[in-house]
Amino acid sequence: MAKQQKHFRFAKGFLIGSVTTATAVYGALHAFKKHVIEPEDQENDRIEANRRRANRKSLQAHQG
Repeated sequence: MAKQQKHFRFAKGFLIGSVTTATAVYGALHAFKKHVIEPEDQENDRIEANRRRANRKSLQAHQG
């Protein structure tokens, strides 16, 4: 009986540890995406919008 209880405790601890580790990894990846990747994408979108606006203004100015 005691041996079976040890196996149950090990399995329970292993499962909880695995879930905790997976959650920590997911949280780290999510935070990295929110703080590094998304602001970079937003900056690229802003630059592209400014480029399109500048091209339209340039073409309008030379319509003569």
